[in-house]
Amino acid sequence: MRFPVSWLAGFKPAQPRVSPREIGLGVLGAALGLLGSAALSHLILGEINPWFIAPMGASTVLLFAAPASPLAQPWPMLAGNLVSAVVGVACMHGFGHGVLAVGLAGAGAITAMFALRCLHPPGGAVALTAVLGGPAIAELGWRYVLWPAGLNSLLLLALALLYSALVRRPYPNRPAPHPHGTTDPLPSARLGFNRAELDAALASQGHQLDISPDGLEQVLVRAQLQASRRQFGDLLCEDIMSRDVIAAGPRDRVDAAWAQLITHKIKALPVVRDDGTLAGIVSLHDFFLAQSAPDPRQLPVMNTARHVQDIMTRRVRVARPAQPLVELVELFSDGGLHHLPVVDGALRVVGMITQSDVVAALFKASPRPLAPAPSHPAP
Repeated sequence: MRFPVSWLAGFKPAQPRVSPREIGLGVLGAALGLLGSAALSHLILGEINPWFIAPMGASTVLLFAAPASPLAQPWPMLAGNLVSAVVGVACMHGFGHGVLAVGLAGAGAITAMFALRCLHPPGGAVALTAVLGGPAIAELGWRYVLWPAGLNSLLLLALALLYSALVRRPYPNRPAPHPHGTTDPLPSARLGFNRAELDAALASQGHQLDISPDGLEQVLVRAQLQASRRQFGDLLCEDIMSRDVIAAGPRDRVDAAWAQLITHKIKALPVVRDDGTLAGIVSLHDFFLAQSAPDPRQLPVMNTARHVQDIMTRRVRVARPAQPLVELVELFSDGGLHHLPVVDGALRVVGMITQSDVVAALFKASPRPLAPAPSHPAP
């Protein structure tokens, strides 16, 4: 029998898209997660057998090696394992330990996880363990749901959350906050496809995809930015930045900095030390923070601080002169930035870029369609 080449191609390993850092974090996290959860489970359960079940190894792969997967999020992990344990124990009590119980436990667990929106592949193994786990599991009966299945899952999830926070890894997945706190789509989502069209396309697939709609939307937006980088990649920050930078010093008086904003009709000043390095930035917003207003709905009042260093923002996003301009588009659009200092290798301020600079540069550099050739009547 000959198999078509296209069918055989499905057996080819997928090209890895994971950085070495992510692989290292996943391996280390899995080791620490299993060691910690197993040790804590043994400490809590003592002589109860089993104090740790094998499906936790499969949950570990998802939580630490694929934390962005919708199947690895806290609700699917915890609820998926719990409901699967319930289904498995029910099948064990109703149908014993034979083949029929195995099939019903697996199918029932998947059905329950779909119904509760908590699909978690290791849940199938949790259900089968209840059926095939032997006398020790059978003796536990319904207690199997709470321990070891529930306790193991809860401890492993807690350690995954702690580990991700310590290594600053985004878990669980959550949509990025809107910079302006409104319901409008982000600027990058207002042209091209929208979220409704993306949801309709995902629904038309008819099967589960191992990526969340938010994650897929982020990938597509980044692909659009990559296409823009290919189109405008020759345009650098140093090509459009303002070089005659109006700046303030940390010890300058607040009223003097305010006068510079008004005189030069600008909205922000980089704050520069005596050696030219960046210390912070002060914008119109900093001058009007209502720090003393008990009611946030009141109009802001002029800040009573005396020096610029008292009101400036110290953590500042910066650009580099040789940085491609398209890398800043997302910061100025979805990120909500209005101005960005440009610094050299020694962190000395060498320029400023504003939203207006980016818009003007991309407009002038954008390719324009050729005008149609004029039509001439036949002689």
